[in-house]
Amino acid sequence: MTYQEPIKKEKIKFSKAFWIANSVELLERAAYYGVFIVITLYLSRILAFSDVEAALIAGMFSAGLYFLPTFSGAYADKIGFKNALLIAFSLLTIGYAGLALFPGFLEAKGLVEYGREVTFTGLRDKSIRFNIIPIMLVIMVGGSFIKSVITGTVAKETSETNRAKGFSIFYMMVNIGAFSGKTIVKPLRESMGNLGLINLNYFSASMTFIALIMIFFFYKSAKAEGEGKSVKEIWNALIKVVTNGRLISLILIITGFWMVQHQLYATMPKYVLRLAGEDASPSWYANVNPLVVVLSVGIVTQLMRKRTALFSMTVGMFIMPVSALMMAAGNMIKGGMVDLGFIEMHPVALMMIVGIVFQGLAESFISPRYLEYFSFQAPKGEEGLYLGFSHLHSFLSSILGFGLSGFLLQKYCPDPALFETHAEWENASVNAHYIWYYFVGIAIVSAIALILYGFIVKKLDGKKALV
Repeated sequence: MTYQEPIKKEKIKFSKAFWIANSVELLERAAYYGVFIVITLYLSRILAFSDVEAALIAGMFSAGLYFLPTFSGAYADKIGFKNALLIAFSLLTIGYAGLALFPGFLEAKGLVEYGREVTFTGLRDKSIRFNIIPIMLVIMVGGSFIKSVITGTVAKETSETNRAKGFSIFYMMVNIGAFSGKTIVKPLRESMGNLGLINLNYFSASMTFIALIMIFFFYKSAKAEGEGKSVKEIWNALIKVVTNGRLISLILIITGFWMVQHQLYATMPKYVLRLAGEDASPSWYANVNPLVVVLSVGIVTQLMRKRTALFSMTVGMFIMPVSALMMAAGNMIKGGMVDLGFIEMHPVALMMIVGIVFQGLAESFISPRYLEYFSFQAPKGEEGLYLGFSHLHSFLSSILGFGLSGFLLQKYCPDPALFETHAEWENASVNAHYIWYYFVGIAIVSAIALILYGFIVKKLDGKKALV
């Protein structure tokens, strides 16, 4: 009998650039979600935009944030990721500070009323409110670099053997940041009223400023492939990626998932506040999503380690219709508050949380593996471009999801302030849960489409192997 050395499990290590990138991603997500979870409330309550106007502006902002990474990613490949991140966090700090300062400027001009009062009359001169758009454009451009460069760094700083784990860590950091940002919103709203919707932007500006300092002093990568490219080379790479039918098809399918996921910000805050009351906590309910992701993404990645990225994504896609159905169920539960033993909750709030739990679980199956799948399609030196392009799904889902949200809210769950009596509003919003049925349908169609996509891709790859 011969003695055999025990097999040692190789420890997965990541570079300093990987950890710095993930750390500043945490700060950036805290800043972004601190603002974005209440962006439609900010636009409506502070700047007096209607539901449809607020939804369209927020949707276009989100859409631009996810459309630009293809181009900013290509530019980041050329100038280097560190320079790109310095530009990004400088713009974000300026932009978030601008969101905080703009209403104060209006107040100084006598155009806006805000403060601790529950009621808010909005702008007296409503034309000036559109001056907020250039400020949002600054945030949009800065954020677009983050989308491509951080995920591009993860791709550059990992190998085929540890990339799934790398993106799992990245996505965990994203959601820790999201949890932190959303947590700060409720105490600000409760302690400062509408003023809290303004002051939370100072929190976001401070987070991105800290990230800027960290990048300046600590970010350094040995991977410099692609830097110094000519304009022609960048253009050729852009043409190649935007004409990749396989990737475009996957983006279109995953758009269905993100249309449903975006309702955490487009529909849920107003839906919950209108049906469950102003004492509800939509920002904390939304926090259930990143909490579930943080707790489950590592387990899911380990569970799916021997499965393909497409298989993992398909599992997640079939969880999404269940999520939307749970969100719809709250408005159909009669009998007032639900006693959970340790707390009483409005049924709309309770079932919203249940739906968000399912949504977070679906996200753990889908998002890290989606980024992994895209990263393996990227040639060396073009990680920023390809990972930037991967975010195009959120460009489409922002336009479609936020646009649809505004019209669905207006039709099924309108603003109570538009009605003379509460009884009139109750009659107009009796079928508010119909909103979520639209997203159930979108999720089901997307899940079926992903199965067909996997079948076609497998068949095409099989034919190539025979050639």
